[in-house]
Amino acid sequence: MNIVFYQPEIPHNTGNMGRTCVLTATNLHLIKPYGFSIDEKQIRRTGLDYWKDVKLFEWNSLEELIEAYPESNFYFATTKTKNRYSDVNYKENDFIVFGPESRGLPSEILEKYKANNITIPMIPMGRSLNLSTSAAIVLYESLRQLDFNFGE
Repeated sequence: MNIVFYQPEIPHNTGNMGRTCVLTATNLHLIKPYGFSIDEKQIRRTGLDYWKDVKLFEWNSLEELIEAYPESNFYFATTKTKNRYSDVNYKENDFIVFGPESRGLPSEILEKYKANNITIPMIPMGRSLNLSTSAAIVLYESLRQLDFNFGE
C-alpha cells in the first residue's frame, strides 16, 4: 500500500505515519512543499528509530506522482463526500492521498477525482480527525481487506 501526504504541515504527523508505514511495509509519499524539513529533530523524534527505515518517496506535485503510477488506483481523503473509506475494495498497490492538516486537499483535486473521494464517518461537531490517525484508519482497513499481507 501507499500513503500520500500532500503538502504536510506538521512534522509529528509525518513522523508518526512514517513509523506506521515501516511496521506495515507501506510506502510513504510526500508531495512538496512541506511545512517543515524532513531532517528536523521533531520528525525523527516521532518516527523514533524507525525513520531511517521508512520507504520514503518525495514528489514535486501530485500530477508527477500519478503519472509515475498510471496503473494504480488513487483515493482522496476528504470530509466533503459521502463515500466511505470502508466501501472501497482496495488493491495491493493503491494510493491513499491525504491533504495538509489545516485545509485538506484543494477543491480542484477533489473535483477532478470526485469518484475516488473517500471519507471517515464522524459526528458533525468537529472539522476533521488528526492526519496521522486518519491515515492509519484507512491504511488498516485496506490491509485488513488484503488479509494483512504485508508484501514481505
